[in-house]
Amino acid sequence: MELQVFGVGSATPQRNRNPSAFLLSVDNEYVLIDCGEGTQFRFLEHKVKTSRIKTICISHLHGDHYFGLVGLLSTFSLHHRTEPLTLIGPEALLEIIHLQLFHSGSTLSFKLEFIATQNVHVSKIFENAALEIYTFPLIHRIPTTGFKLIQKASKRKIIKDILPVNFPIPYIKMLKEGKDVKDELTGEIFLNSTYTKEGNKAKVFSYCSDTAFNKDILPVIFESDLLYHEATFTDVDSKRAENTFHSTARQAALIAKEANVSKLLLGHFSSRYGNELTHLSEALEVFSNTLIAEQYILYTV
Repeated sequence: MELQVFGVGSATPQRNRNPSAFLLSVDNEYVLIDCGEGTQFRFLEHKVKTSRIKTICISHLHGDHYFGLVGLLSTFSLHHRTEPLTLIGPEALLEIIHLQLFHSGSTLSFKLEFIATQNVHVSKIFENAALEIYTFPLIHRIPTTGFKLIQKASKRKIIKDILPVNFPIPYIKMLKEGKDVKDELTGEIFLNSTYTKEGNKAKVFSYCSDTAFNKDILPVIFESDLLYHEATFTDVDSKRAENTFHSTARQAALIAKEANVSKLLLGHFSSRYGNELTHLSEALEVFSNTLIAEQYILYTV
């Protein structure tokens, strides 16, 4: 599981900060989380294989989090995509997409599998063989959800060097499932404990976009391997953070500390700040493993 950051700015356009967009790689597939204006151009610049995007999650309907979406969907169609795409977001998002496509005389070349979110309670909203996605309520000026994405633990791994040559594939499958295998022809028993080792542990990435300081999320994101939390303001503007339902860097760090996460990434910075040095300094006073989310950097979860 790897996270690549494509946007850490908030609200209005900024010279050196793009609007929110995060690309999570899970077993060679991508989940795009939020899609601010110009996201597809950033993908072009950094040679992202957009055909690997299987799922898109939109946290809420403020423009800096989704204005790039319809353009991206349209480009998929122009490239003759046929593979279905799962879109997770607020219920009104589907209406917005249909309206824009209708008035531009456009159609999609692929099936859009839409899953509506709600911001009332925690919900498992998506699952496939490798991934689970949960939504949880955030506190903002309009309905907003956070996302917790869990890469499932893998099955046990075969120790290939000690397996007999031409070992039957059905037996390999049984060993991966934690079973011992008996060869019916020879009577030989292959112990799971001898021929396999532990698989990869589950990995958890939690994403908190625009939100006021909110301790209700602590049980949901508890012990995440990586937490992204908005840090729009610094302490000097804490009153503005409260009035606009945003967080300060220090508040984000408090959430990370009390949730006992492994690492914190800060983002969604207001244009009033020329750099993030104060954000980082204030957060480090509370939670030592804090980083500023840097655009285009790849973070291993």
